[in-house]
Amino acid sequence: MPNPIEFWFDFSSPYSYLASEQIEPIAARCGRRVEYKPTLLGVIFRTTGAVPLTELVPPKSRYFAHDFERSARFAGVPYRKPSVFPIPTVNAARALLWLQAQDEAVALRFLHAAFRAYFAQDRNLADAAVLEAVAREAGADPARLQQGMQEPAIKERLKALVDESIARGVFGAPTLFVDGEMFWGNDRLPQVERWLASGPF
Repeated sequence: MPNPIEFWFDFSSPYSYLASEQIEPIAARCGRRVEYKPTLLGVIFRTTGAVPLTELVPPKSRYFAHDFERSARFAGVPYRKPSVFPIPTVNAARALLWLQAQDEAVALRFLHAAFRAYFAQDRNLADAAVLEAVAREAGADPARLQQGMQEPAIKERLKALVDESIARGVFGAPTLFVDGEMFWGNDRLPQVERWLASGPF
């Protein structure tokens, strides 16, 4: 079976949201599956000395704020600028990891519901009540999820993924690996699809 497409992301990354809405059809056309791997951009930025795109010097920060909306329109993906941005996503990432260990289908529904809640509905995922509601909407049991998120193994799993992402050179999100080849950014999806369909170029 072909290797999965590794999709590294942070729930507070707008470009990760846009790519998450497009990657699965690409993977299906090319006979691959997507393996979603959460990381934490806050930790990555502290390690690399980087900052969120919206905290760059004003010309760049204004450009990226505009580009989020334009890229969403181009992709036909609903987008509403979050009132609070960025947000801590540790709990959302832990929730996803616990769900992935329980039920992949529910985990996938949660992932898309969480991204859409934050970037299309302006619901703050860092709010425990919002995260609980999103989990319920995805078909998860919020009470069990709340307990699962606190399991030491889940906390260690997220830490290990963050460490792995840094070790492999991830510096932003989304970052995709296709058979070891690294692609950064939503705008690299056409290259990802060509690589999947035709091989290295």
